[in-house]
Amino acid sequence: MSLTQTIEQIVSSCGVQLYDTEVTSEGGRKIFRIYITATDGVTLEKCAEISHILSPIFDLEPPLEDEYTLEISSPGIERPLKNLKHFQASIGEILKVKLINTDKIIGKLEKVSDKEITLLENDGEITTIAFDEIAKARTYFEW
Repeated sequence: MSLTQTIEQIVSSCGVQLYDTEVTSEGGRKIFRIYITATDGVTLEKCAEISHILSPIFDLEPPLEDEYTLEISSPGIERPLKNLKHFQASIGEILKVKLINTDKIIGKLEKVSDKEITLLENDGEITTIAFDEIAKARTYFEW
């Protein structure tokens, strides 16, 4: 079983879904971050529960070489969309999409296929974007 499958199985057994994992560095320290989602929201208690389950497993089989910090959290209100599953789960939400040509488009995600997405922009324009044209995409919240 792969690391991702192990994490996914443990997270699911706790009643939440694995959204993504990332390895990053902040302040000179490595961080292994696990993002989880739930239909009724992610609580601090749920993050702590998953951390307590995964920590001893990672003590025996570390996900990274060298020292690291394990963090469990929600992907946040403006979460990155990296795969088809992320886009499909975000239908009806407002997205901010940066294209590889550096254009930026903000609009409501109307449709997702295996090759493209369709956004309804604020001015009523419908824009279809192929996945291979997308440099970055995330849900967008107007503060």
